[in-house]
Amino acid sequence: MKEMNSLERCLAVLNGEVPDYLPIIPQSFMFAIETAGMQIKDVNWNGAKMAEAHIISQEKYGYDGCVIDFDDATIAEAIGAKVIFRDDEPAIVNEEEPVLKNLRDIYDLELPDPDKSGRLNIWLEATTRLTEAIGDHVFVMGRADQGPFSIACLLRGTTRFMMDLYTEDELVIHDVIDYCCKASAIFAKAQKDAGAHATSIGDALAGPNLISPDMYRQFAYEPEKKLIKEVQDYGIPMSLHICGDTNKIIEDMGHTGAQIIEIDWKLDLAYARKVLPESTVLMGNVNPSDPLVFGTPDDIDLAVRKVMDATKGKGLFISSGCALGRNTPSVNLSAFIAAGRKYGSYEEVIKLRNQAHETD
Repeated sequence: MKEMNSLERCLAVLNGEVPDYLPIIPQSFMFAIETAGMQIKDVNWNGAKMAEAHIISQEKYGYDGCVIDFDDATIAEAIGAKVIFRDDEPAIVNEEEPVLKNLRDIYDLELPDPDKSGRLNIWLEATTRLTEAIGDHVFVMGRADQGPFSIACLLRGTTRFMMDLYTEDELVIHDVIDYCCKASAIFAKAQKDAGAHATSIGDALAGPNLISPDMYRQFAYEPEKKLIKEVQDYGIPMSLHICGDTNKIIEDMGHTGAQIIEIDWKLDLAYARKVLPESTVLMGNVNPSDPLVFGTPDDIDLAVRKVMDATKGKGLFISSGCALGRNTPSVNLSAFIAAGRKYGSYEEVIKLRNQAHETD
């Protein structure tokens, strides 16, 4: 098997092929900032520093892809939300001062402009700088912040929006989410224009940690599906991430058509690999807390081996189940990369697949 660079590995998996090593893409923006000796406050308004942090971290540890991220507040901020900035943690929306004091305020809102609204251009600058610096050999995922349902929650205030789901005209609710879908699509397509190899959304507030699977299907599934089709038709693979235990909606998430599904550590990865097409790339799902922060290198080795056993290496980006904490020990991240290389080699993947075939 000829040696590949990191970008070639990722593209091979997206094309349904087995690379020399399965790609390792930790969700590492907070860890990268820490590695570079910065604080989150240093990058909130500085795309150059965010790109620099990713470059320093990727070169130090040798993983295969970087996920551009800043926080969960940027699209909402670009639409008009008030944001609370913190020194060492990602910014958050101040939901006590909602943009939508009434759901019908949505009809008066303009869509955000990626070049002018809030900090969207800062994220895009980070993407461009990173792809220009290392994008010829490293996979760059330009995250497009939040998905439609989560944006709606942030504009209205999550608690208020939960009440709206039960008390408001459903047509108005869908109009709000449709606006948010359009805003998300604008940013996701701008990530492609900025040079990203893939883009992604987090739609955590649409997950079972907050709403039921039935409500997910009623309010979040179709907007995600519409968004993903529009963005992928634009010519860039899209990833969908929903935090928490998504076992009851993972099939729906796969039916959105997303080329990549980011799998949180609470999900049964073997079940996900069984019910989703092999053409859907799974990205995950080692617990970012234990073992990646609190475990030992041996614990991490075992966790990566379990990921491999669960998926047989089929359609897999080895990753953390969610964002790495900035307090992740350096030795543990190194152990994560080493385990990924050990169990994700071409030879090991073929061996796993042959074993699975023999037991079928």
